[in-house]
Amino acid sequence: MPRNPDAEKNNPCLHEQGLVHKCLNVNNYDKEKCELYFSNYKNCKDFWYKVSRDRRSRGIYPYLPDVEDRAKLKAEYMKSKPSNE
Repeated sequence: MPRNPDAEKNNPCLHEQGLVHKCLNVNNYDKEKCELYFSNYKNCKDFWYKVSRDRRSRGIYPYLPDVEDRAKLKAEYMKSKPSNE
């Protein structure tokens, strides 16, 4: 469990962030060996930023969905996503 109980609530990419840190630790901070983790983390941050921006523009609060609703929202997005993206 994270030290900060609100960490997962405030950072939907906490897991991906942790994987980046773990990879860096294991690989003596060689960023080239962790490029896939960095890319995955960036994609995660971009996705949740777009979700947050969309919810804000539609007047939905909180801007980030509750932790328990995120998996469902992400699954719905993956179903509707065009195959060429």
